[in-house]
Amino acid sequence: MPSLGGKAQTVLGPVDPDCLGYTLTHEHLTMNYSSCFCPPSPGQEPLSDGPIEMKNLFWIKQNPYSHKENLLLYQETDAVKEELLHFKAAGGGTIVENTTTGIGRDINTLKKLAEESGVHIIAGAGFYVDSTHSSRTQAMTVEQLTGIIVDEILNGADGTNIKCGVVGEIGCSWPLTQSEHRVLQATAQAQSQLGCPVIIHPGRNSDAPFQIIRILQEAGADASKTVMSHLDRTIFDTKKLLEFAKLGCYLEYDLFGTEFLHYQFHPDIDMPCDNERIARICMLIDEGYEDRILIAHDVHTKNRLMKYGGHGYSHILKNIVPKMLIRGISQDKIDKILLANPKRWLTFK
Repeated sequence: MPSLGGKAQTVLGPVDPDCLGYTLTHEHLTMNYSSCFCPPSPGQEPLSDGPIEMKNLFWIKQNPYSHKENLLLYQETDAVKEELLHFKAAGGGTIVENTTTGIGRDINTLKKLAEESGVHIIAGAGFYVDSTHSSRTQAMTVEQLTGIIVDEILNGADGTNIKCGVVGEIGCSWPLTQSEHRVLQATAQAQSQLGCPVIIHPGRNSDAPFQIIRILQEAGADASKTVMSHLDRTIFDTKKLLEFAKLGCYLEYDLFGTEFLHYQFHPDIDMPCDNERIARICMLIDEGYEDRILIAHDVHTKNRLMKYGGHGYSHILKNIVPKMLIRGISQDKIDKILLANPKRWLTFK
């Protein structure tokens, strides 16, 4: 079996990392998020079942997880293909697709989208949060879980020969469950064996990223090949963020385009806007972490697609990059965030 060292692995096979181009490190192209449905507020139940229409788009934007159809991104393959073409036309090269076991990974569709769009797509191995773990997954040992993750990278996922190129997003709740703890240990063991990139979905608590990195490192993981996702909704205190940055993992701000008043999964969280995300990135650059920053949109519901009035996968390249330049982030630093940092992370050791 040929070594993956020095390569990045897409759904169409290994590639030279220099070919990846501008890369979004945390997106979903096909996904079923029904397991995370949030019942609507009393009196709003009829809004959950209707189609997505202009007259209810604002309600869906504020309550994306209470509209049943909105959670079925897998139904929109044609729209996603079209939006990948917009991404490519805007200068995009690669999408890291973070859908793992439990939320409807469809590896065959990812291959088809890569073939038809010309965009490199890198699929994720492993498991999402505990609430999506099957009883079989919850009963597995660390060694069994490790075997599955390694197999999805070396041999193919979901009964195919289409291979994953990252581990993750590995789902973690707060507090962390025993099953999630074992998956983290398995993730670390797989990374130790393969030298592969890892990406983590942390629980919604500012202590969660610290706990996760500790567990991973104790099990043999390499923090320098690991991404901590969703920092824009997880660590708000600047001092604590800089303390976390010292641990050496990649710092991902991946909710660009998400701007709403009420965060359904954690109402106490004030979701930042894109201008605030850019300000956070400016601060991290000023503190010397430009080599550790990654950005994305985490598109995972229909309303985020251009078809439904959303921003799509090209928002960062079309809108955020120009604003970053206005805010004094140089093109060289933008190229680090969108080109060099993803390339370094995605290259197998």
